[in-house]
Amino acid sequence: QNDSVVAGGGAIEMELSKYLRDYSRTIPGKQQLLIGAYAKALEIIPRQLCDNAGFDATNILNKLRAKHAQVRP
Repeated sequence: QNDSVVAGGGAIEMELSKYLRDYSRTIPGKQQLLIGAYAKALEIIPRQLCDNAGFDATNILNKLRAKHAQVRP
């Protein structure tokens, strides 16, 4: 099984999700929950792509989150 990370297929959605999760932590109240829920909803796209390809979506999404969390120069 090849579970390497490929640019494209949900990369933009994962990056937006990361940005929104980080941003939601700076907001108090119910708005924080709404933005966090929207961030989670964006991850449905790469999750569905993993499922369609027969991969373990949870494992792949964790790897994607780790890659997107790395500081880039």
